[in-house]
Amino acid sequence: MLLDGYNNQGLLTVTSVLGKTSSSGISAFRGDLVLIEGAFREGSTTDKKPPELVIRHAALLADSEKLLFVNGLLFELEHLAVFVEKYKAALTAETLALFFVENIASDMQITLEGVVFNLTPYKNGMVWNDLLDLLYIEKADLKGQSAEDKVITVFDAAKSYVGKSPVVSYSEALTQTVEVKKDAAVGPV
Repeated sequence: MLLDGYNNQGLLTVTSVLGKTSSSGISAFRGDLVLIEGAFREGSTTDKKPPELVIRHAALLADSEKLLFVNGLLFELEHLAVFVEKYKAALTAETLALFFVENIASDMQITLEGVVFNLTPYKNGMVWNDLLDLLYIEKADLKGQSAEDKVITVFDAAKSYVGKSPVVSYSEALTQTVEVKKDAAVGPV
C-alpha cells in the first residue's frame, strides 16, 4: 500500500491514524505529512533530525498507487509546490485536494500538475474540526465508525464540495498572499 511505503520512508509523522479502511484496498492516514525531511544527525546514517517542513494535521486516503484525498494545513502557499514536487507520482487529476493555508485571505482554486487544489484560509483551531465544518459533517455522522472510515466519510462529503472562487494560476495566487501575524503570548504564563 502507498501509505505503508510512505510510513516506511519516514514521511508520515505524529501519526494518529494509519490503517486499512473497510473499503477494499483503501488506507487512511491522519497526522503530519513530511514535505522536507530532516538531515541525518552528525555521524549517523539512520538517525534523522525532525522534519524541516510538514503539512500539519493531514488527512490522506490512498489505494496502492495513488492519493485519492489530501487535506491538511499549509503554513504558506509556497509549500504547495513542495508538496506537488514530492508526491506528484501519486497525484492524478482525480485526486481530491482540499488544504487550509495560513497566508491567504480568501478561498482559492489552483490547478497544478493537473490537480485542482481547493484552498481555504486558516485562522485558528483544529484542522480536522474545521474540515468537518466546511463540509457540513456533524460529529453524529461519524459516530460508530473506525478512525480510518471517518476519513472515507470526509472524502465522500468532499466530493460534492464546490470551491467558491475561480481557478487562478499558481503564480497569480502567490501574488495574493498575506502576512501572518502570530500572537507572541504562546505557552504557559
